[in-house]
Amino acid sequence: MNTSAKPTAEPPPPSKPPKPRPDVETVARKQLRFGWWSLLVFLTLGFILEVLHAFKVRAYLDVSNSTRRLMWTLAHAHGTLLALVNIAFGLTLQWLPGWEPRLRDFASTCLIAATLLIPGGFFLGGAYIHAGDPGIGIFLLPLGALLLFLGVLFTARAFARRKLPSAPSPTAGAKSSKGK
Repeated sequence: MNTSAKPTAEPPPPSKPPKPRPDVETVARKQLRFGWWSLLVFLTLGFILEVLHAFKVRAYLDVSNSTRRLMWTLAHAHGTLLALVNIAFGLTLQWLPGWEPRLRDFASTCLIAATLLIPGGFFLGGAYIHAGDPGIGIFLLPLGALLLFLGVLFTARAFARRKLPSAPSPTAGAKSSKGK
């Protein structure tokens, strides 16, 4: 038996997120709380829209109100998606413990504001229709879209700057098995 052979290297354990600082946990909790409550609100809005459809409410289903139906459906869909974005952001923060607090808080505020402005703009645009066009509330959308863009941009940049743990080299295992 050849005892001079080196034992095979054990693969490193799967990477775990670093332990977050208390200020990171505070922002993450805020984001998760806001995301889950927003999800409940926008899913409830979807349920209400289904009830309006089921009971054939004319203020919602008449052809003259197709703009309202579209705007409220867009409010529900965008609100639900943005609630999930907030939840994802809250879960992401544990992987970015070194993110500069000023930039992290700015991204958090942008995502929360976008979650209020985008669906709010669609909803208000559908609440007050003028000759088939959405109401003035629709003008909240560009600001909400800009804030959403900035929140996602700052989060993506924080991840791009983070050093991820390196994976084991595929040749490391091959070298140790040659001696057998």
